[in-house]
Amino acid sequence: MSHPDPRDPLGFDDLLDDEDRAVRETIRAWCQDRVTPHVADWYEAGELPAVRELARELGAIGALGMHLEGYGCAGATAVQYGLACLELEAADSGLRSLVSVQGSLAMYALHRWGSEEHKQHWLPRMAAGEVIGCFGLTEPDHGSDPGALRTSARREGTDWVLNGRKMWITNGSVAGVAVVWARTDDGIRGFVVPTNTPGFSAPEIKHKGSLRASVTSELVLDDVRLPADAVLPEVRGLRGPLSCLNQARYGIVWGALGAARTCLETARTYSTTREQFGRPIGGFQLTQAKLADMSLELNKGLLLALHLGRRMDTGSLRPEQVSYGKLNSVRVAIEIARTSRTILGANGISHEYPIMRHSANLESVLTYEGTPEMHQLVIGKVLTGQDAFR
Repeated sequence: MSHPDPRDPLGFDDLLDDEDRAVRETIRAWCQDRVTPHVADWYEAGELPAVRELARELGAIGALGMHLEGYGCAGATAVQYGLACLELEAADSGLRSLVSVQGSLAMYALHRWGSEEHKQHWLPRMAAGEVIGCFGLTEPDHGSDPGALRTSARREGTDWVLNGRKMWITNGSVAGVAVVWARTDDGIRGFVVPTNTPGFSAPEIKHKGSLRASVTSELVLDDVRLPADAVLPEVRGLRGPLSCLNQARYGIVWGALGAARTCLETARTYSTTREQFGRPIGGFQLTQAKLADMSLELNKGLLLALHLGRRMDTGSLRPEQVSYGKLNSVRVAIEIARTSRTILGANGISHEYPIMRHSANLESVLTYEGTPEMHQLVIGKVLTGQDAFR
């Protein structure tokens, strides 16, 4: 038997088909060409330059809304979308966030809950990367409790008038369309808001210590007047935004493991060349124990992600199961990033290596799309039947 591949010791690739691997290699090659050589500089500068150009390139390789059907979308499987998220976040969490917000939040909301006019008007251009979308749910005072949101939409004649603030919105200041959730007399509703509508603005949030190679914004809505057909017609209440969040959380299940993989592979390679006491540090027992534990957790996470992806492809994936995946993947990824840093010693804090960047990014991934505490309580309700949220 041949020697096991240290990058795939359990033979995970054997569980994928040729099309799965082809999708993964397309995304990986694009990231290695367009992102990896530059992302450390972007991160230090606190910007994602040429984001609209990158979006068009991502559209050209079918990465935007790739798991959706029709309207110019690729119609990929959930597993293939997951593999794409893994490769994107292996480059940088900010890049995966760009794609997740575009496809799993903004485009999914339109595809699942929008009118046919909404779909025809927006989705083909969003799939091509010609229009960037954002998703306005989180508010300055309401993150984990979206049911308490304050942004309002009132009727004036046949129009809707929106007022409120949204916070921590990926893609906000570069978006051409925003899906905004607001409180109405008829419950929480979603609205399709072209960002050139008078009264809408999206100041970019600066001075971030995480997701620095990503566009993060506030959304400000001051008497934003929309026509009657701007509302998403097919949903009322929290079912709408939560269904979108479930899609995004699924992408994180895979994506966080991509960041972990990059950290582990950096540490493993470093351990074979860095010498102390006259030998590579990878030959010492404590270093091997760290590498073994990290590899174990990463590969368990990949098997769980694949299981969830196949359930999604058969239509049997439950939101509670996504919570298992999101909670596990991010926990594992953060621990792998921190342990990998110790193997590199002082070099681990240098942006010459990707570990500290991934470690900082994962602190954001830990709490967005549901904090670990919220996912623990989702799982706790499954196990006890008791709702601890209220």
